[in-house]
Amino acid sequence: MACCIDLRPSEKNPSLVFSTYYYYFHRLARFPSVDEPHLSVHLPGLPILNSHEVPSFLHPSTIYHMLGNLILGQFQNLSKSFYVLVDSFEELEHEVIEAMSHLSLPPLRTIGPLFRSLKGSSSNSSNGVRGDFWTAAEGCIQWLDSQPLSSVVYISFGSIAFLPKDQMEEMAWGLLKTGLPFLWVVKPPAKEIATDTGLPAGFMDKAQGKGMVVEWCPQEQVLAHPSVACFVTHCGWNSSMECLTSGVPVVAFPQWGDQVTNAKFLVDKYGVGSLMGRSDRDSQLISRETVERCILEVARGPKTEEAKKNALKWKKAAEKAVANGGSSHRNIQAFVDEVRRLALTATSFEINT
Repeated sequence: MACCIDLRPSEKNPSLVFSTYYYYFHRLARFPSVDEPHLSVHLPGLPILNSHEVPSFLHPSTIYHMLGNLILGQFQNLSKSFYVLVDSFEELEHEVIEAMSHLSLPPLRTIGPLFRSLKGSSSNSSNGVRGDFWTAAEGCIQWLDSQPLSSVVYISFGSIAFLPKDQMEEMAWGLLKTGLPFLWVVKPPAKEIATDTGLPAGFMDKAQGKGMVVEWCPQEQVLAHPSVACFVTHCGWNSSMECLTSGVPVVAFPQWGDQVTNAKFLVDKYGVGSLMGRSDRDSQLISRETVERCILEVARGPKTEEAKKNALKWKKAAEKAVANGGSSHRNIQAFVDEVRRLALTATSFEINT
């Protein structure tokens, strides 16, 4: 087939983060700088972003300049693309998608949540594509089966983020102070990380019979389980989409990059939980008292009912988006139709010449 199509996936970012990067790359708005580090950012279709809510790659104090340059590099050849595909859904980001439609961009189309699109409506399905870094521990789902309805705190910081030793200690003792059963994913430390990132001494003894600690677990199945009350998350976009489309409230604990922006939207825009803090901001240590308070606030406190109601609303919207005739389903079909049209045009051109 003599047809080469340059696609530009959105690097697993939502439209809101893609929009932020676009405006930054093209210098279409003012962002925090060395001279104005606390500047708030005003972008069409988005609420005002305080300086600490802007993706940390774009902040003058960032230590991740190389990663920032890598991510921003996706915009250099954007004009050559004919589609920008985003792992999100229109109902979630309607305002920012509408605002971006007025920019000099290829058509931006939401096709997510992709894990729902690939697997169908059942998040327990074993079909579709998986990309786990580690083997999921056995017994997670069986253990959840033994717990009361909406009682378990699920904690995971994704495949890349690690908490430093002192923050792990505060997280561990704060979690234990809640008195709630928990399922905690504690990854084996990366070889590049020289410091200890494991659990504090004595924690496992005191936590015996109160929770389960594993190196990895089948997150989609865990979030779909009725015993899960809330999700303590780093707010990576995959995890954010999974909790929104599973109807699970969040305790947001972003670390860096777009996670800080995702956290703002999860809490302030989508109304599905509470912000615990941000561990890399001014080397801030989130205390065990704050950990306890934020978890209880979402799992058993004043925010529980509202957060759960909003989470279930987004779950229904996501299911509708990927169903036959839904917004993401239509966008995927339109994209496939366009690829076919271009392929036929290219083939016809070859034959005629």
